[in-house]
Amino acid sequence: MRTVTVVGASLAGLYAARELRAQGFDGRLVIVGEEPHRPYDRPPLSKEFLTGSTGSTGSAGATGQTGSTGSTGSTGGGADEGHLALTDAEEEGQLAAEWLLGTRARGLDPRGRTVLLEDGRTVSTDGVVIATGASARRLPGGAALAGVHTLRTLDDARALRAELAGGPRRVVVIGGGFIGAETASSCATLGHDVTVVEAAPLPLVPQLGREMAEVCAALHPRGGTRLITGAPVARLHGTPAVTAVELGDGRRLPADVVVVGIGAVPNTGWLAGSTLALGDGVLCDDGCVTALPRVVAVGDVARVGGVRAEHWTSATQQPAVAVRNLLAGRTVDRARPLPYFWSDQYGSRIQFAGRRRDGDTVRIAEGSTGGDGFLALYERDGVTTAALAVDRPRPFMRIRRELARTAQPASAA
Repeated sequence: MRTVTVVGASLAGLYAARELRAQGFDGRLVIVGEEPHRPYDRPPLSKEFLTGSTGSTGSAGATGQTGSTGSTGSTGGGADEGHLALTDAEEEGQLAAEWLLGTRARGLDPRGRTVLLEDGRTVSTDGVVIATGASARRLPGGAALAGVHTLRTLDDARALRAELAGGPRRVVVIGGGFIGAETASSCATLGHDVTVVEAAPLPLVPQLGREMAEVCAALHPRGGTRLITGAPVARLHGTPAVTAVELGDGRRLPADVVVVGIGAVPNTGWLAGSTLALGDGVLCDDGCVTALPRVVAVGDVARVGGVRAEHWTSATQQPAVAVRNLLAGRTVDRARPLPYFWSDQYGSRIQFAGRRRDGDTVRIAEGSTGGDGFLALYERDGVTTAALAVDRPRPFMRIRRELARTAQPASAA
């Protein structure tokens, strides 16, 4: 191959570009990015960037990577945007890539040999890495009101930070997942009056199971925020700025600022008509290889082996396998990542690794849920399947390494 195009100047896209050079590709490398920014670290956006503090980054591996995506391998945190950058001039020189930033891809020809850009340009290419990520899911009718925000991109974070800097606000966070919880924690740290609204009976049950989800939900009141569960949002009120959030049972919550954190949608719209198989992401085998020759997908947009994982670790680990298979022209390697995510909320670090299933038993192996942290092990037939830790990083990392040694491809699991 003489030309490879990476569509998506994201964390996963950058790692793919690095892998291309590391694995010996010395041809033309083109990186297309919808945002005008060079690749940056998203996890701090819901934490240090909002609060203006410095510290380690961390997250679900979502703000995209619900990686929200500290974590091993993530950059140092800080309020300065310079701390978010994932590349510098030296590395960019080594990559020797053509950066087409602020440019949206609008199509991929059926043979996967031309990337069509929204400004009318085309990029002829021999190989394609799809790394277009995902976009924040929006609340119907909310976009028309001032004061309503999502939090996924740097521009999102800039707008929310500017609004929060105007003095005490009544903040309603819609969605009790990791991004919502991290944003609520940051808003509480800044002295705002914060309410978290979750439509489900309890946040994070699919990820943690009911027992441990209840434990983590208790962090909200301890941190000074209100948590309302089992409460779908009916509508937002206000003209031209939001003034209240109405719940399904008729209650109205006064609001000066609303943050919508109700998940993300993979950015696959530009691939319509390409003959690629799509279904909640780009469908790939265990090696990130699609049905089109010389086309692979990585990160939040990729459904690898039947699983689409919006985690920081997926975005950083999949590219090595994907590029190896792209250069080989077939699947010669398979991704075997152990699911791992983390989140920093209310001064505590939550870490999870493994593959929990309904019916697994939970055992507190260290500490206590009512104390200063704990390590919980999920077990099935006497075998540890996953681990959850709150403020227990060292024992957690030991268990995570043990789980990683037995990790299987996603489809096998």
